[in-house]
Amino acid sequence: MSKKADENENEDKKAKKGKKGKGKVDASAGPSVAAHPRASRQVRKAKGWGGLAGFAIAAYLSHKAGVPTVDLGLRAIIAGIVGYLLAWACAVTIWRHLVLAELRALADREPAHNPDFIPARATADHPAPAAEAAAAPSAAPSAS
Repeated sequence: MSKKADENENEDKKAKKGKKGKGKVDASAGPSVAAHPRASRQVRKAKGWGGLAGFAIAAYLSHKAGVPTVDLGLRAIIAGIVGYLLAWACAVTIWRHLVLAELRALADREPAHNPDFIPARATADHPAPAAEAAAAPSAAPSAS
């Protein structure tokens, strides 16, 4: 094999590897916290602050209790991990409720759709059933 063929294979493998990474969310799967424009950013912030707060509180309390430095650091790291996970769980739970509330509010604002209407069947020759229903009452009084 030539060097160019080997390089092209390596580039293909790197391109495939890069596509598996974070940041790509399938929005067709339905509503999710990860696909929401603000929720994912807020969850990341909450995780960061939760980890820092857990670390700082544990370090402060351990220092005040006179714990040796190595144990203080270990306790602070463990508390930081716990704070990170706790903040993540709370933020995701809150945003799940907020995403569903936003969807309900959007559904309430939208007018009721005709369940018999299928957009693919509506053409210029055949108007939509909603348009036919709206035209029918106006045609009835003029025929009388």
